[in-house]
Amino acid sequence: MRYRLLKSHELKQWLCQDLANLDKVLLVLATQDEPVAVSKIFDLAEEAGFRAIRKWNVSAILRSSKGKAIRTSGWELSNAGRLYVRALGVATISPAAMQVALDLRTHLVKIADQQTRDFIDEAIKCHEAALYRSAIVMSWLGAVDILQKHVHQHHLASFNTEALRVNKNWKTAASQDDIGKMGESDFLDRIEALSIIGKNVKAELKKCLELRNGCGHPNTLKVSVNKSAAHIETLLQNVFEKF
Repeated sequence: MRYRLLKSHELKQWLCQDLANLDKVLLVLATQDEPVAVSKIFDLAEEAGFRAIRKWNVSAILRSSKGKAIRTSGWELSNAGRLYVRALGVATISPAAMQVALDLRTHLVKIADQQTRDFIDEAIKCHEAALYRSAIVMSWLGAVDILQKHVHQHHLASFNTEALRVNKNWKTAASQDDIGKMGESDFLDRIEALSIIGKNVKAELKKCLELRNGCGHPNTLKVSVNKSAAHIETLLQNVFEKF
């Protein structure tokens, strides 16, 4: 499921404006988080008080959208369409910050593990909904999940050896959950020692961890869309696209 760009009750105010037919149809699609049939588009517009849409060839309008809308099991906004609707002024998130979310959404389809997909999908939704503290927390969880899975699948023996070298009380890990018993900062130190990540990457990820900790606990910390976007972009480039 995708985050809706436009709330259904807001659609009425947009459809009464002097906009191109395509823009109005795209705005109707922006209220949905799944593909919809043309009949549903008619119904949604009429519910918002816009009955003139019944006279339009909606399918032809959407086919002429130059990729802003795509037809799967029904009609839905493409990534380009989501950016376009944002540009109309539906939301205040900046185009650059929106692009980060779209880049992450593009990567999402490449992730096979459902748990990891869920973390990242929720992070995207939070970012798009301006829930920036939540986006920072969820994107970090997704990144750690990816790193732990990578270690479990490819470096478990060497990880345990390094962990025991540093801490003689380390209980040998056999599962990802076992790896998760190690503190995240220590985990980053261990995988940097194994050259799974580099020194500079570890430094950036520790900054992300510090921000995640600030966002994950009750306090007066405020974060902006740019801070959220920068955090997600760091994780995208150094974890999501590499492992």
